[in-house]
Amino acid sequence: MAGGFFDRSAIVAPPGWSRWLVPPAALAVHLGIGQAYAWSVLKTGLSQGLGLSGTATALPFQLAIVMLGLSAAIVGTTVERRGPRWAMAVSTACFAAGFLISAGGIALDQYWLVVVGYGGVGGIGLGIGYISPVSTLIKWFVDRPGMATGIAIMGFGGGALIASPVESALLGAFGRTPGGLASTFAVMGVAYAIFMSLGWLLIRVPPEGWRPPGAPAESEDPAQQGPAVSVSKAVRLPQFWFLWIVLCFNVTAGIGILERADGIFRDFFRTTTAEQQLAAAAAAFVAILSLANMLGRFVWSSTSDLVGRKNIYRVYLGLGALLYLAILTLGEGNKVIFLIASLLILSFYGAGFATVPAYLKDLFGTYQVGAIHGRLLTAWSAAGVLGPLIVNAIVDASDAEGPAKYTTSFIIMTGLLAVGFVANELIRPVDPKHYVSDAERAAPEGSAAAEERRQGASR
Repeated sequence: MAGGFFDRSAIVAPPGWSRWLVPPAALAVHLGIGQAYAWSVLKTGLSQGLGLSGTATALPFQLAIVMLGLSAAIVGTTVERRGPRWAMAVSTACFAAGFLISAGGIALDQYWLVVVGYGGVGGIGLGIGYISPVSTLIKWFVDRPGMATGIAIMGFGGGALIASPVESALLGAFGRTPGGLASTFAVMGVAYAIFMSLGWLLIRVPPEGWRPPGAPAESEDPAQQGPAVSVSKAVRLPQFWFLWIVLCFNVTAGIGILERADGIFRDFFRTTTAEQQLAAAAAAFVAILSLANMLGRFVWSSTSDLVGRKNIYRVYLGLGALLYLAILTLGEGNKVIFLIASLLILSFYGAGFATVPAYLKDLFGTYQVGAIHGRLLTAWSAAGVLGPLIVNAIVDASDAEGPAKYTTSFIIMTGLLAVGFVANELIRPVDPKHYVSDAERAAPEGSAAAEERRQGASR
């Protein structure tokens, strides 16, 4: 994939090309990799068809989330240099291959291939595919970065709404036998290879010096051009690590409800609802949470363009902490308070993902924002372990019944959100002394001039 077709120079947009074609390209990839949120359907199929435990069937998803953060961090700089077509094509290949390897593993009765395929190879596709469309959108929509990234990352949250019924239909058609499961994984691998390819075929990058229509021309004075911080410098600054804490704890708090949504609803309302009605209501609750997770990514991140990134995170973290306390003190038996509080918490969870690229752009500029975003996503990997640990380990070890079993976990979540709130308050603009040189700013990573400079330095 190193040929001209995949080079950044091959996808520079011609004059008059509409930047509104970039969001559909980003959505093609994010709707694909967003299938990860629908793993529970495949997990149930694997449990029934292969007789595996819940712990075993959770391994591919857990590894995929860990690999998402690690691959985004490790490959982020390469993604910036090689460009979005190369990155999105690699993401498509890895994500589709993960399903096909898993299909082979199931057919051969080698479950470890499912873990390696979906979790390892597919997880790499998740990480690379997550960051590249986002960094490209930020460069096309420097005037509305929150809205632009919200569109793409809303796709990641909404991927499950497409994948869940498709997976259920395939499992119903092929059956939950080993052969049927292998066929389901194989069909999904081929389908995602085709669907996600629309993204890397359509994607374009703006020409050097391009500005949005109606935007004022960029000043020739570097001091007036805003931040431009390299990834190597950014990860050594306190702003990066404060934002890492903000993202990690906001995600952890959201997972606190998302991870165990069905069980939480049942425990809070078991005594006030008939069992059959309870099961239906719990399923509806999970579906509504998924919708809140998706819509929050667009609505709140777009709002951040108007009120500012620090202010919107004050809402996510400060109000989120108060909502957890409301569930603890007023939620038992009160479906209205419980539902409103839970929906808002999940909307803040999704919005945290969507707003953080724009926050990074505000702090560090667009110079290497994709690579910086990749490093920051290690916070997601940490939260993916921390959130379920706090909820499942503490709740499963509790002797209490009903809502009381969640008291300790929810108090911890409230505390983490409070710590995140403080970290957000400590974030300050980056001192200009940390900006890259004027020459580097004039030839951003991935540009022809930057490539010539890099090759010259290697000779």
